[in-house]
Amino acid sequence: MNGTLMEIFRDIPDPRSGNGIRHRLDEVLVIAILAIICDFSKFTEMELFGQEHEEWLRTFLSLENGIPSHDTFGDVFAALSPKAIQSRFIEWVETIREKINGDIVSIDGKTIRRSKDIANNKRAIHVVSAWSAANGIVLGELATEEKSNEITAIPELLKMLELKGCIVTIDAIGTQVEIAKTIINSGADYVLAVKENQSELLQDIRLFYSSESALCDYAETNEKSHGRYEKRESWISTDIDWLYNKDKWAGITGIGMIRSKRQQVGSDVVENSVRYFIFSKDMTAMELLTANRAHWGIENSLHWVLDMDFREDESRMRLGNCATNINVFRHLALNLIKNETSTKLSVNMKRKRCMISLDYLLKVIGVS
Repeated sequence: MNGTLMEIFRDIPDPRSGNGIRHRLDEVLVIAILAIICDFSKFTEMELFGQEHEEWLRTFLSLENGIPSHDTFGDVFAALSPKAIQSRFIEWVETIREKINGDIVSIDGKTIRRSKDIANNKRAIHVVSAWSAANGIVLGELATEEKSNEITAIPELLKMLELKGCIVTIDAIGTQVEIAKTIINSGADYVLAVKENQSELLQDIRLFYSSESALCDYAETNEKSHGRYEKRESWISTDIDWLYNKDKWAGITGIGMIRSKRQQVGSDVVENSVRYFIFSKDMTAMELLTANRAHWGIENSLHWVLDMDFREDESRMRLGNCATNINVFRHLALNLIKNETSTKLSVNMKRKRCMISLDYLLKVIGVS
């Protein structure tokens, strides 16, 4: 069993008390993560996974009182402290993460739709995650009960991460003065999207590009994929002494614009979009295109995978802290799967392989 993983599980404070504790907390959590990797994500399925593989599990777990029941799994995840789980997750990620100067770290939020509990007046859980483009893994997360709280959750998450030398990208909801300051104070740079929530800044940048784009650094890319053509053009300017209130944006060095044109193969319809940015790093127009493209990795490689492969939006785990804690375990499972690079199988196919090969499952968790 992966020593680092076991040590983090063993260090998590046990919310249970009294003589009724029949199963070691770290062993309950080990069975849970193994089951989730193998697509046994409900508490009843975790119990089934343990029962079917009890003999194998006893080769590295004591299981003094056998396999935990589904009620035990449910009670543990409902009672565990989300902050403890999230902080241990981040500690573990730092043991496998390759530090790469210039890594693009994308911050974005996602609502777990069916975590809403009307009967108990609980809002759906909204999770803010950090995604490393270079490593292809989740670096950390924080959960809130409202999307509007994303603005306060982002700085908290940033302070928990090691970001020195990275470029942090965030959509417009994160384009806030304090968030920019937090990123700069962490030794990182930012590329922040500008939309209507920063109306004066948006108007100034739009006005500039309506007449001055010819004076900017320019780059373009052309791509054909997924049955469509897409042209992306980028302009940046670092001559921003004219920008109103620019001094309130810590470290700002320039503004950018990206124009995209998309057309389905065989169609005459052209979709146009224009996006605006502020950034703190000395960069070229091509580097802005690269950073913007990398930002969408959190949608395609994290949120889409959680929905399609882990069926996250179908999960009805709502009791106590279950929704938040199971979400961390999904991220943990995804990181373990992504970190296993001996095969080029998709996440879904790797999970299926783990179901039918315990040897491969051991390889995924770092034991082979």
